[in-house]
Amino acid sequence: PFVATLAARLSGPLPGADAQARFSPRPPRGGAFPRQAPPDARPAAALILLYPGDPLTDRGPEGPRLRTGNAWHLPLTVRRADLPEHAGQISLPGGRIDAGETAEAAALREAEEEIGVDPSSVTILGALSPLYVLVSRYVITPFVGVTDTRPHFRPAEREVAELIEAPFASLHDPATLAWGHRTREGYLIDFPYFDLDGHHVWGATAMMLGEFLSLLHPGLGPPPRPGTSGT
Repeated sequence: PFVATLAARLSGPLPGADAQARFSPRPPRGGAFPRQAPPDARPAAALILLYPGDPLTDRGPEGPRLRTGNAWHLPLTVRRADLPEHAGQISLPGGRIDAGETAEAAALREAEEEIGVDPSSVTILGALSPLYVLVSRYVITPFVGVTDTRPHFRPAEREVAELIEAPFASLHDPATLAWGHRTREGYLIDFPYFDLDGHHVWGATAMMLGEFLSLLHPGLGPPPRPGTSGT
């Protein structure tokens, strides 16, 4: 039912830029959230991959006991600190679309190159709205896929510093959403992020995940920004 529901939501009207904007830094780079990519934007694709993780357990008086069936997880990567773009950030598997390549094929290829996912094991359910990333001038099309079993991950050492296997349940738990602050180009910005065991997922990755989660949880968003009424 979960996969069928997700596929049905992906085939209908998408949450789009409104959902992406809820998870964007404030103020946006350039002063406005870019809802359309310029003609010279570089095409890219990413993959949100759902797979069954280990059974969740509680510890009872006689040891661990099964609490639920297999819970859905999705992989995220911590990019190496010496990469020329988005160094050290947490990302979805993805990258540029090569000449003559479809966006879907690029998303699957990048997942194989970055974390070793076999493209033939993935069923693509649909695509989310393209997202223009001003800092890198990429316009990213995220795809949602599922596998029947946990992939045999093989992170690429030249690009991936760490693999995060994020429980889907954690992402749509409002308790994981918070606001952070940093200086960018001399200006203080606020940014919403997902806190996954101390890993702060923000920026373009949070915006793509935000639209994805809005398919099933339309009201999901960060808490009111400190010092504001929630805008």
